[in-house]
Amino acid sequence: MRHALITAGTKGLGKKVTEEFLLNGYSVTVNYRNDNGTIEKLKQEWKEYSDYVQFVKGDVTKKEDLKRLVTEAFQRFERIDVLILNAGPYIFERKKLVDYNDEEWEQMMNGNLNSAFHLLKAVIPIMRKQQFGRIITYGFQEAGNAPGWLYRSGFAASKVGLVSLTKTISIEEAENGITANMVSPGKISGEMKEATIEQSTAVLDEETPVGRSGTGEDIARAVLFLCDPKSGMITGTIMEVTGGVDVLHQFR
Repeated sequence: MRHALITAGTKGLGKKVTEEFLLNGYSVTVNYRNDNGTIEKLKQEWKEYSDYVQFVKGDVTKKEDLKRLVTEAFQRFERIDVLILNAGPYIFERKKLVDYNDEEWEQMMNGNLNSAFHLLKAVIPIMRKQQFGRIITYGFQEAGNAPGWLYRSGFAASKVGLVSLTKTISIEEAENGITANMVSPGKISGEMKEATIEQSTAVLDEETPVGRSGTGEDIARAVLFLCDPKSGMITGTIMEVTGGVDVLHQFR
């Protein structure tokens, strides 16, 4: 049985990705930062998968927590086939660079970029021994072009750095059967993060060209496809799942 490790996999987009992997026969190690109440609810909701899922508490901005996460994931399932960097700290307040404080900036860099370094350092050696691995990072629309994003300097800078890191890993580790790709969600907000495509189709969204909002299921299907053993020719890519919406300019 293949094993996936996902950060922030208990709610929002992460929850739908976790569910998709469980439904498709994977065991999953799910990282979460806090909210033990949610974990107890999920243990009941995913009761039929209790032998194939474990929850590990930890803060992705802390190196030691990340190392422990990988150690516990490997000890439980004895392999790590998929690494999904779903956690992505974000400053919701719109403000210019000079208005960020040091803590906010460091949170963006540690949570979105430095966390990837520490996780990759720990997981890639395991994947090399297996001669197989799938790494998924998350970005934003046009991240591959390093665009300016008004009032989102910290998040944008960390994610653009992650683009280069993802592409570099895809080249360095190709000979080891490891792929690395980025998925860039579009407009997915509120309840839609845990919604299905069917639920979204029933609600008209005039702001999205395809006519409906994106959902957690849309992202989960994209991630699962890129992680398929037969998707080995797809690496170093940025897959935008936006429904045609212009996230950078529409939501300033």
